[in-house]
Amino acid sequence: MDSDAVDVILAQWKRERPDLDVSPMGIIGRMGRLSKHLERAIQSTFAEFGLNVGEFDVLAALRRSGKPYQLSPTELFNTLMVSSGTMTHRIDSLEKSELVRRRPDPNDRRGTLIELTDKGLSLIETVVEAHVNNEHRLLSVLEESERLVLIRLLRKLLVSFEE
Repeated sequence: MDSDAVDVILAQWKRERPDLDVSPMGIIGRMGRLSKHLERAIQSTFAEFGLNVGEFDVLAALRRSGKPYQLSPTELFNTLMVSSGTMTHRIDSLEKSELVRRRPDPNDRRGTLIELTDKGLSLIETVVEAHVNNEHRLLSVLEESERLVLIRLLRKLLVSFEE
């Protein structure tokens, strides 16, 4: 198997501090480096459609919520795990591009719903297909059995943080 940049770092630590078990650095270091590579590759796809990751996340959350493709700002920021200020900024940007619209919540006189426009729905349908194709490409180096093992391990680790 080929070595990577993290192997070099681990070898340096082994040379300098042979008393330390630095194997966790290998796992977490690779996850961090992979995260940066994946973010760049994913953002590149979104940029082709004039979106950034945050804007895609809002459009995708609205789309996968099902008809009528609307959520409250609170539901959006809870789903996307961002602050209300960040969510407001994203909604403002998407509203300016006519991809979403704010409308009064008929069940809460003080509330607002964020709704996909026809333009937003059309865009997210196209972008999500390109995004999924890109993700398939990014993972194509792994065999199906390797993907299944990776899914199981990543889920186990993520659950330990989110419980």
